[in-house]
Amino acid sequence: MCVESDGCEIEGCSSSDEVHTLSGSMSPGLKSNPDLHPCKPGQKFRAALLRCRSPAAAAGILSFGNVLNYMDRYTVAGVLLDIQRHFNVSDSGVGLLQTVFICSFMVAAPIFGYLGDRFNRKIILSCGIFFWSAVTLSSSFITKEYYWLFVLSRGLVGIGESSYSSISPTIIGDLFTNNSRTMMLSVFYLAIPLGSGLGYILGSSAKEAAGDWHWALRVSPVLGMTAGTLILFFVPEPKRGHADQLGGRIKHRTSWLCDMKALAKNRSYVFSSLASAAVSFATGAFGMWIPLYLFRAQVVQKTAEACTKDICSSKDSLIFGAITCVTGLLGVVIGAATTRLCRQKTERADPLVCAVSMLGSAIFVCLIFVVLQIFSSDLIISLQYVVIPTRRATAVAFQGFTSHLLGDAGSPYLIGLISDALQKSYTRSVLWQFLSLGYALMLCPFVIVLGGMFFLATALFFLDDRDKAEKQ
Repeated sequence: MCVESDGCEIEGCSSSDEVHTLSGSMSPGLKSNPDLHPCKPGQKFRAALLRCRSPAAAAGILSFGNVLNYMDRYTVAGVLLDIQRHFNVSDSGVGLLQTVFICSFMVAAPIFGYLGDRFNRKIILSCGIFFWSAVTLSSSFITKEYYWLFVLSRGLVGIGESSYSSISPTIIGDLFTNNSRTMMLSVFYLAIPLGSGLGYILGSSAKEAAGDWHWALRVSPVLGMTAGTLILFFVPEPKRGHADQLGGRIKHRTSWLCDMKALAKNRSYVFSSLASAAVSFATGAFGMWIPLYLFRAQVVQKTAEACTKDICSSKDSLIFGAITCVTGLLGVVIGAATTRLCRQKTERADPLVCAVSMLGSAIFVCLIFVVLQIFSSDLIISLQYVVIPTRRATAVAFQGFTSHLLGDAGSPYLIGLISDALQKSYTRSVLWQFLSLGYALMLCPFVIVLGGMFFLATALFFLDDRDKAEKQ
């Protein structure tokens, strides 16, 4: 393939070659012409960049960035015991880390959703990645006297990561359509279990290798800077609704208030947002506390010693991270395959698969990271069909706001608070520390059942809302 660039001749072109202009439009094959002059080095570089800006490459880069987003989020959970001991804080105090992160994340999400529907999306994505990478790296140098500053840094990281989660799915939605869009978004959302699991593994591995838990926060920023640079150079900025062939039909943008009114009347959107909150509540609580819960179980069984050293054991975080990666990937793959199969029977396949996954996870809580990850791709994929293209970034962002507000913004802190209250009510011992945290985590299955009911409600209205979006 050759690229036409300001009247210069590309080496290796023949008259039969397919040619793209720098704007991305097609032009006839170039023939030898004495008026053409050799390309300058800068023009050749621009032409080479365009050849790499394929939709598949863009989806791959955005998926890589999403992996890093979730990896950085769960790196702290991988070294949670070390952080608790280093700063000498209680269960509720350490649970505050995730709560502050999610609160800032959800508050920033609607703002970035608004910006993502109106301004250059890849610039916003790159700035967000550079910002959270810099803050994460800086937080690794905070001393033990300034725990409040460490908590504040997690809040700032949440703002940076919010920009990515709100906007990046909409770019993929505008690059692909139909089954291709479903497949690419499934790959994109594989990052949730993969990145989460790698966060535990990275945190514990970096700590073991360096002999200091602070190094767990110094690896992902380097990778984040790399992802931000790749997005700037290799991810295109497609016209909103282009893949749906709506680009020429969208004459003007609606106001933010009009968008919010339309989303509030979208029943399947409302119920799926409430179901998303239930999922966030459970995954946020389990993701934060399960490694610590497993460690306390081993201390009770006397197969491990309580952490009295500078570096605590990271075996549980490694195992939990590996389980999260494997079962999460299985969940997304099984969910995508099941949804595709069920679509042959019913057009309500997406919300129904989510409902069955949620209700099943309440029964088999130990398998929660398999069945809940089925939800993670199906929900956002189905969202692409019930919301018009110019409203999708706002829809994703506000759904993120709702799910975090009612879900994992409070669940880690709430679980820690219940655990602390139970420990104060009885004799403080190793056994009761283990039991109190276990009792607190038993709140999650009840919330999961509620989420399953919301998904069933989503299935009732899914087809009507999809038809309305298609007519608009």
